[in-house]
Amino acid sequence: MTFPFRKTLLSASVSLAALFAGAAVMAQEAVFVLNTSEVGAPTYNPIKATNLNKATTLIFDRLVSQAADLSYHPWLAESWEEAPDGMAWTFHLKKGVKFHNGEPFNANTVKEWLELFKASENAYMTEAVAEVQVIDDATVKFVMSRPEPNLLYNLSSSYMSVIEPKSYKELGDNYGVTEVYGTGPFKLESFAIGQETVLTRNDDYTWGSPLSKNTGPAKIAKITFREIAEDSTAFLELKTGGVDMLLGVPADLIGEVKKEANLAVLTMPGQDVYYMPINVTKPPFDDIKVREAAAKAINQEEILASVFGGIGSVADTFLISALPEGHVPDADKIHYDPVRANALLDEAGWKMGANGVREKDGQPLKVSLWTQSDSIFRRLTEVVQAQLKAVGIEAEITTFDSSMIRDQYKTGEQQLAVRSYNWDNADIVDWFFGGDRLGYPNVSMFNDPKAEELRAKAMTGSKNMEERVANFTAYHDYVLTQFPMAPIYQPVDAVAYNADHLVLPDTINAPGIGPVAIMDMEVKE
Repeated sequence: MTFPFRKTLLSASVSLAALFAGAAVMAQEAVFVLNTSEVGAPTYNPIKATNLNKATTLIFDRLVSQAADLSYHPWLAESWEEAPDGMAWTFHLKKGVKFHNGEPFNANTVKEWLELFKASENAYMTEAVAEVQVIDDATVKFVMSRPEPNLLYNLSSSYMSVIEPKSYKELGDNYGVTEVYGTGPFKLESFAIGQETVLTRNDDYTWGSPLSKNTGPAKIAKITFREIAEDSTAFLELKTGGVDMLLGVPADLIGEVKKEANLAVLTMPGQDVYYMPINVTKPPFDDIKVREAAAKAINQEEILASVFGGIGSVADTFLISALPEGHVPDADKIHYDPVRANALLDEAGWKMGANGVREKDGQPLKVSLWTQSDSIFRRLTEVVQAQLKAVGIEAEITTFDSSMIRDQYKTGEQQLAVRSYNWDNADIVDWFFGGDRLGYPNVSMFNDPKAEELRAKAMTGSKNMEERVANFTAYHDYVLTQFPMAPIYQPVDAVAYNADHLVLPDTINAPGIGPVAIMDMEVKE
């Protein structure tokens, strides 16, 4: 008669344990909101992608990790040697690493992975590698067609995330959309393009970057990355507890975040530049005088103060200030100069009309100004519109959904736009002004013979890093003198989070919030 009673108690005990276990799992979950610049990324296929989001960096590992001071450190590669002439690199790989589908990571994986880059969107990152030689399971040698001083940077980039080759070939275009397999600390559970991505912890993970205190497994069991195109909406979600972290916080919202007792802000040196691309193929901007006038009508200091509350810094070149390739002659930096802007428009035949809009041959100087839908871009674009009007250029704003604007750029119909990028290497000049990438990412439709010569020298003609810096500085400098864009603003990299729910590490030895930081994050239970 006692057995059924004991069985009932046991069942109740098991149920209670399961309930507590379920609560613990729930407590280890976190919801992050992606930066608006990453909204709408259509794939987690790093080989074919032109835009990747932060979740990518948790699904995949790289051979090399980059510290906050931009130095390079081991990851899937434990060590490496470069030949004195730069014509070979040997990488010694970690042993015991497995992909999410159980396939082993080894030297043969690296060989097959690099071969997949050929004829892809991102082929330029590996084109200097002539041959990959498998020395043994844990040693691989890159034989180079030319020296590539930027190789370690490329290998640390999310676009060189190490993929599992067998599933890549089997899944075809579905790889990165329906399924994806890396060696990273999290696995893909679900992906709804433009909405959200759900990742679950890889419990077998023990090979994280040594830049993290915790090399695995991650302390958070499940992360949902939501895509919210409107910054103010994302902030409201954070304020009301719907999400735990915003991976990008515009300067105008930082003060609002700080007003909330349970919210905190973390700022790091920024890798973004806001700028105004100018379509050099569309009249009136096919005239360099009009392009220069438009660029020098932009008052960066006013924008820094009025739009961004003095947080961050003005941009006067296309590159972030931390890069040596941005150190061009002062005369070639693009600054606000309304006297010069007005004089150039006069010289170009655009005379000021009675209504404050310039005219030429009976036609008003009216242009289109594209922007994206989130609030900071709308506010910034309205200020840019007013600044252009001050020199007689009437700009009509057209707003596109943040997830769709890249497709609109591919039409090449834009005249002016306001946008931003996030990158910490000089090769971004190649990416946005290369003559073979017109429309997107080359929103300026810039295809200049001299620029292409300088571009080739910068990308492929450098024997060492010193030469590369010099070549990219010259390329960048020339691009600035042709005014295919106007630099506007360089923000800090700010994230906001619920301090009652998330615990961030005291120090983050990485250029931004990514796997190094997330591996050390905890959820309060």
